[in-house]
Amino acid sequence: MNTRRIDILQVEDSEGDIRLTQEALKGSTLSCLHHVHDGVDAMAFLHQDGPYSDAPRPDLILLDLNMPRKDGREVLAEIKEADELKSIPVVIFTTSDAERDIATCYRLHCNCYITKPMQLADFFRVVQGVEKYWGTLVRGPAS
Repeated sequence: MNTRRIDILQVEDSEGDIRLTQEALKGSTLSCLHHVHDGVDAMAFLHQDGPYSDAPRPDLILLDLNMPRKDGREVLAEIKEADELKSIPVVIFTTSDAERDIATCYRLHCNCYITKPMQLADFFRVVQGVEKYWGTLVRGPAS
């Protein structure tokens, strides 16, 4: 079982969902949560450009779909096309439960698609479950 701390990059434009995710992971010893507000900043973070020059390579990406400047589908496609990034697991974490979005994301090689729960307790349970699964059970390639 994995015992190292993982870096999670949350790509999310909703301040409320950012705060909920932070609260769900508050006090966690499994992960360190980083966040950016849109797809343009996500790609800068992943390429360590500009203000993200010291950003860690994330072990997991929580990616929303509907964001300004560059949406999650575009970000997912760019990540999975880049040799240096495509091994990073991407969990789509979005409000959309549209079959078209689900099919598109799996076609673009997301690792998991989760529709955000509406109930607070369920939201926390899902975020904590994702962290536990990717942080303790799954073994990824060395960075």
